[in-house]
Amino acid sequence: MNVSGQTTDFWKKQKEQRPLDLPFEMETRPKTGIVVGAGSRGNGYPWYAKEYPDQLQIIGVCEPRDFQRNRTVKAFDIAEKNAFKDWKDAADLERFADCVIICTPDRLHKEPAIAFAKKGYHILLEKPMAVTEADCREIVATCKENNVILSVCHVLRYIPWVKKVKEIIDSGAIGDVVNINHTEPVGFWHFAHSFVRGNWHKESGSSFSLLAKCCHDVDLICYWMSGRKCERVSSFGHLSHFHSGDKPKDAADRCLDCPAHVETTCPYSAKKLYLGFVKTGHTGWPVSVICDTPDIENVTQALRDGPYGRCVYNMDNDVVSNQVVNMQFEGGSTATLTMVAFTEGICTRQVMIYGTKGQITVKDGKRNPVCVYDFNSQQTTSHNMDDKTVCSSALSGHGGADFHTINAFVDMLHNPSSSTIETGPDATLASHVLCFAAERSRKENRTLCLNDDGVYV
Repeated sequence: MNVSGQTTDFWKKQKEQRPLDLPFEMETRPKTGIVVGAGSRGNGYPWYAKEYPDQLQIIGVCEPRDFQRNRTVKAFDIAEKNAFKDWKDAADLERFADCVIICTPDRLHKEPAIAFAKKGYHILLEKPMAVTEADCREIVATCKENNVILSVCHVLRYIPWVKKVKEIIDSGAIGDVVNINHTEPVGFWHFAHSFVRGNWHKESGSSFSLLAKCCHDVDLICYWMSGRKCERVSSFGHLSHFHSGDKPKDAADRCLDCPAHVETTCPYSAKKLYLGFVKTGHTGWPVSVICDTPDIENVTQALRDGPYGRCVYNMDNDVVSNQVVNMQFEGGSTATLTMVAFTEGICTRQVMIYGTKGQITVKDGKRNPVCVYDFNSQQTTSHNMDDKTVCSSALSGHGGADFHTINAFVDMLHNPSSSTIETGPDATLASHVLCFAAERSRKENRTLCLNDDGVYV
């Protein structure tokens, strides 16, 4: 089976239908890619080349950390000349690959995206696209000017239940969409890991939490609204609990030093979380983030010395833990997005979509996550969204959507006229701009309106 999921006869058919002026060898040869940022996300997407070497080959890596760079070099047998500590060294060379997979930290997305686009590389870019609206607009403009493919990793659009919801809406089964109520439960320990102790804990070093965590969700709402523009947006949010005012009496600055009567009653204990994972044999995310070789000894040392062992009430975090975004779209339809840290579920989204003829209820993580209630028949139909795609654990993230994201990108590299990419430059820019507007509304305590130039004022 090939990259698009078709049978092996697919490429024979492609040969028969190819443009007369394009040699078949250029269509079917493996496309080549460079990994820019080989951390947690950058160690995932490239594994597509392991499963489909006839479609994609990884021939270069740019990564300042020795362990992550050498891991990628070894995994893909990359030539020494194509292994770079600084991505700028690769960008200074004549183009030597078809595409780049950019998974650098959020604030380091723009510069490599601009540089590689100008060299003619097609780009798979981790979300968020960039951390300012101006930078997002510049990336999109540069990719268009240089006629390169830009696919942003809004992976949720590729999840089967998300696509089923879109299909149901577009079919008219629930009539006109009147309201979308979307909740993103971040998860109590997930928020502590990523947004209190982790890379996204401080806006000045990464981005605000709505953009980092919920640009996915804003994008989904725009996707389901089927191209209607959001005309007005307002937002409210707050940093709750994760500050010194809620630090328990007698708590130490590090969890390993915390007295037992405090540590055993703290749901955010790093000792309980990370060592607990390792003791049960789980050494993937989030444990793999805190040290290179996650065993008891190394994880304990990382908790002793690193940020993930610090008390959640003793950090310099400043991103909000709960936020609500209110949106009004063309025609009067409304939507509400709620992001909240303090939940049992980890990113198991809950969605209610209300139409004039029925409603859709989504409970992610359930066997039949999508249910449609028809007002006329007063009957409910449930949809099983089992994904039959078989992929490696490295590509199984977000319910297999990581696989479908890179799959669609590679497919378009081979077939530029295809429409497999769900999150191209225009759709991604629109939802990112809405994210920035929501955060401005929160900070400025006012409602913003979209003007004729596509700017929220």
